[in-house]
Amino acid sequence: MTSTNNRSIVLAMSDNGKDTPSSKPYRVLARKYRPQVFDDLIGQQPMVQTLTNAFKTGRIAQAYMLTGVRGVGKTTTARILARALNFKNGDVDAPSIELKEEGDHCRAIMEGRHMDVIEMDAASHTGIDAMRDLIDSAQYRPATARYKVYIIDEVHMLSKSAFNGLLKTLEEPPEHLKFIFATTEIRKVPVTVLSRCQRFDLRRVEVGELVQNLSEICDKENVSAERDALAIIARAAEGSVRDAQSMLDQAIAHGTADGKVGITAETMRTMLGLSDRARIIDLFEHVMKGDIAAALGELKAQYEIGAEPLVVLSDLADFIHLVTRLKYVPDSASDAALSEAEKTRGLEFSEKLSVRVLGRAWQILIKGINEVSSSERALSAAEMVLVRLTHASSLPTPDELARQVREASPSTQIAATPNGSPTPASPADEAGPATSGQSTVQTEAPAQSGGPVLAMQSTELAIDTRPNEQVPPANTRTLNSFEELIFLVEDKRDLQIKTLIARHIRVVSFADGRMEMNLVENPPRDFLPNLAKRIETWTGKRWMLSLSKEEGRPTLYEAEKQETEARIETARSDPAVEAILERFPGSRIVDIRIRKDETAVLPPDPEIDDDLDDKVE
Repeated sequence: MTSTNNRSIVLAMSDNGKDTPSSKPYRVLARKYRPQVFDDLIGQQPMVQTLTNAFKTGRIAQAYMLTGVRGVGKTTTARILARALNFKNGDVDAPSIELKEEGDHCRAIMEGRHMDVIEMDAASHTGIDAMRDLIDSAQYRPATARYKVYIIDEVHMLSKSAFNGLLKTLEEPPEHLKFIFATTEIRKVPVTVLSRCQRFDLRRVEVGELVQNLSEICDKENVSAERDALAIIARAAEGSVRDAQSMLDQAIAHGTADGKVGITAETMRTMLGLSDRARIIDLFEHVMKGDIAAALGELKAQYEIGAEPLVVLSDLADFIHLVTRLKYVPDSASDAALSEAEKTRGLEFSEKLSVRVLGRAWQILIKGINEVSSSERALSAAEMVLVRLTHASSLPTPDELARQVREASPSTQIAATPNGSPTPASPADEAGPATSGQSTVQTEAPAQSGGPVLAMQSTELAIDTRPNEQVPPANTRTLNSFEELIFLVEDKRDLQIKTLIARHIRVVSFADGRMEMNLVENPPRDFLPNLAKRIETWTGKRWMLSLSKEEGRPTLYEAEKQETEARIETARSDPAVEAILERFPGSRIVDIRIRKDETAVLPPDPEIDDDLDDKVE
């Protein structure tokens, strides 16, 4: 027995009497460096200031609600607050924010084992029974502390009945009782509970503050770390201190070699599957230059060294946001979280690129990121996003295109090339009819060429049509109203155009040869050119179709819907229908279906059986 005990002592102690790694369990950094006093909290100065003033003036609330994202310190703040409420030592016996000296109850409270500070996880105590037990025990005074404190984490997980059972006690608690709630989903907490609590919104911690905290921990742990590596961790943590410290813990283990610990930016990018920020800037430059081959090559190179395509696009979007921000707030370059390349090259791009170009690139990327995240072939999807982004970078913005048109001579046309960039039309184009499906952009004095013609005038897009050959006046047809146009479309039995007109066109004004409209619900891109060409063929005369910012009258489908709703209201007042509704409680009118006559403006809806009459559900 003695030998066994001696052997135990030898295993537990080294020769110099110090603990060996096996004698003392390892504590993760997030627990080892958990704040013990309010001054240790990172990035929550507004809350600390409010609590300090409240304690000094004796305005201590009966309940507190702490909310914020994961890892910003909600549970830690709750324990420190419970410690402050029950602070007591040889000199002080009152609630106090000054906690630099350890009081009688402090250690037990911070370790979560004080009998008068009860911590509950609402996720495992959601029902009314658990709340009844809490309310019953809350009536008894604390055993040793000043206040009995209930800390309920993730309080939004409580059921509705549990919240209702808590309300009365929460509104008029005994003098010895305090509540501290913590939640990440503040919107799920009933307003009746929120109104009885003093609420504190714990903020995401800024990258610079996180970097400073991680640097201090590295100094205490004797770990060498590049500042860029710590910035990568801070950005990846997204404002969560716990996430940042956990990633630093992992980085220390990842960077340990030959007994030495070193954290570099390269090892962090490898560990997290991130891309080099400098290479992201290179990718951005390729995209803005319109060099598709170089952009795709850079993406492939980053993918081969371990960068995830989704992360690359997200970092690219972040850099676009940075450039846009630097354009308006150049002082943002002083942010400690930015690398030197981001500061210098970001400022250069902000001076060269317009906000419209940056905004368009941002919109394409945001949509592309969603596509990549849901794609089973992430690299291919990301490459297609870069192709669209690079292609769009060479396109002129609407105002630039309008300026080019205004500056062009009256006889000059600008033809749309296959990649969308406007180029002057060749003499052959001016002499002969345009190729089928090709459109041109011109000034108010049009050149004599066939096919649809697009004209940019300030903020209005207009489509001007003219026949390839002069049509004799005897073959022309006059349309004096929008309804006559619909009848013409029906007469020509063009169901596709008929459906698109009914769904997408809100007419602002109509006259023979001209229609001004507002388009809704994103019609196909070739809708207006196709419509213009058909009207030209059917009427044998030139038509001008223009877009307006005015709302216009409802589309035919919107008008049909309004008419149906009116019919339902009329049917609801019918005595026979009223009798049916009373006879079958809970029933309601869901639709009015009538036979369509031969002169109906709208195409028949395939979901509607024309043989049905009024229906009541």
